Amino acid sequence: MPKQGDQFIVELTETHIGWGTYRYTNSRPQITGECYIPIPSSEAHQFGIYNSNHTQGKDVLGQNIFNARSADGLFSGTVKASGASQRGDFYAKNLSGQGNLRAFSDWFNQMNVTVGTKIKVEWTSPTDILFTII
Repeated sequence: MPKQGDQFIVELTETHIGWGTYRYTNSRPQITGECYIPIPSSEAHQFGIYNSNHTQGKDVLGQNIFNARSADGLFSGTVKASGASQRGDFYAKNLSGQGNLRAFSDWFNQMNVTVGTKIKVEWTSPTDILFTII
């Protein structure tokens, strides 16, 4: 599980910014405003960033959900580590609002996030994340 000081930087793509409408599948209707922050596989493994497969389907603070805020003060909420690169994998591949795939939408819009924007994801404690747009 992540600990204080663990961090990584990701560069956002169109898929991350526009997940609800820019998709590779038609498995569900398009939903405007859905977006997420990716977790590189190497960092998920290195820091132990798990999805709910690891927690038997439960949301557990410090394991697959975290308190989060942005350095600019415009985002605050609970985020969930979710997704998997392979069915059944324990390691998460993205961060999104817990139960709300639109949680980052207002913040991204206020900060004029576009393709190529970089975000630093830093654990300030085992249960808390700080997002910084760089």
